[in-house]
Amino acid sequence: MSAITAADINKLRQATGAGMMDCRKALTETNGDFEAAIDWLRKQGQKVAAKRSDREAKEGVIIAQTSADNKTGFVVCIACETDFVSKNAEFVAFAQTIADAAVANNVTSAEALNAVSINGTTVADMINDKLAAIGEKISVAKFERVDAPFVASYIHGSYRMGVLVGLTADAAELGKDLAMQIAAMNPVAVDADSVPAETVARERAIIIDTMKEDPKMAGKPEEMIAKIAEGKIAAFFKEQTLLAQSFVKDGSKTVGDHVKSVGADIKVTEFKRVALG
Repeated sequence: MSAITAADINKLRQATGAGMMDCRKALTETNGDFEAAIDWLRKQGQKVAAKRSDREAKEGVIIAQTSADNKTGFVVCIACETDFVSKNAEFVAFAQTIADAAVANNVTSAEALNAVSINGTTVADMINDKLAAIGEKISVAKFERVDAPFVASYIHGSYRMGVLVGLTADAAELGKDLAMQIAAMNPVAVDADSVPAETVARERAIIIDTMKEDPKMAGKPEEMIAKIAEGKIAAFFKEQTLLAQSFVKDGSKTVGDHVKSVGADIKVTEFKRVALG
């Protein structure tokens, strides 16, 4: 096993919020496997922050916007090292220029965006020039795209989060409500059927292992533990999938109920949520 470094410990601490000593032990117990260390902390009862892709960028500017026909949405994160730079109006304008280029050129990836030319200069070269000017590492840290009959976009918290929501019909107000719900509640998928099988399996394993460590469950048959675990998985779906969550603007109904009230035939096709932090 390779030695556990201070950088490894700090990375896990930043991703989970757990204490330094707990992070060291978690990495030691899992032979330095970062994902396994997160699971180890959760199994010990630690309320760690879920490691999501939206934690990749530490500072920067996130722009979410759609094409003129609202059929394609883009989220672009231009990352930098400090909030001093990210809050600078010139840097925000720089990020907006790149996001505009993504829309105008209908790009499909961060790599394609870096190759786009703006007034004769590629985005990659513009970023290198900006890096040289301000002395901070800058990059297209995140790129997401949604294609649907109607796409709503939302920017939250002074360019610190961007959300896209794909719908099967033009429903601008609903799209905004759903985007704000996603920003606030951070669901993992649209519904239970959309949750990746590996995510469900991982959650089930953590639940079962945690119960087996509970003295109150000592001696309980495997069948009982499995049944309780399935109940907890159902609760996970209710809390962590968009349509099953309580609607933030009206807690008396679910998001799914609200969507149906707007239009019985309207469906949420997908969403993307990108955040700093």
